[in-house]
Amino acid sequence: MLRIWRWYQNCLAVHPVKTQVISSGLIWGLGDVAAQAVTHATAAKKKTLFLSEEERQLQINWRRVITTSLFGMAFVGPIGHFWLVILSNLNNNFMYEGLDRFLRLRLLYQPNSLRFVATKVALDGIIFGPVDLFVFFTYMGLASGKNVDQVKEDVKRDFLPALVLEGGVWPIVQVGNFRFIPVRYQLLYVNLFCLLDSCFLSWLEQQQDAAWKQWFKSFPFKEHKNRDG
Repeated sequence: MLRIWRWYQNCLAVHPVKTQVISSGLIWGLGDVAAQAVTHATAAKKKTLFLSEEERQLQINWRRVITTSLFGMAFVGPIGHFWLVILSNLNNNFMYEGLDRFLRLRLLYQPNSLRFVATKVALDGIIFGPVDLFVFFTYMGLASGKNVDQVKEDVKRDFLPALVLEGGVWPIVQVGNFRFIPVRYQLLYVNLFCLLDSCFLSWLEQQQDAAWKQWFKSFPFKEHKNRDG
């Protein structure tokens, strides 16, 4: 285990972007497999009496796994890498760039200060979070062969529930990340939570028109109607 950890550290130092791209692809692929397992187990419990022996066996949709894995490689890995932190191996010292550089040089915030951490968490949640969700649901819809109108409906159905539910978790995760985790381990920390996040997003997307989603979908319209009335 220690050898694997040292190997990962070396890869991250020598090839930071490539390491993030590959690791993100693997993590999101594993997350989708877990999501399919959870979805299958939930459905099997509800319909135990009506399922054949073959239907009770988990059958992984590998095309979906590959599709989700490609999302991790093409978007989460490189974009997340440059957005959060770019780790540059300069005389064995790691330095901040991207969002950290903006906060330090433009806004003159001290690293690890309350204002620095709060601002970074807020920007991450307001900008990167919604963009990440929008790209994920749009990509998954188009990759599955749906047309633009169908994808729009899927985004309307899934975006708000995901944004609300994740909005209660990721800020807490990122506060701990930006405040307490050493710079060289922050990307690994985020990736570990991305395993759960990829599982959650894949599971949510597979829920399709689940009843609990309807409340999120109809709430803004109900509010608008009440104002008009």
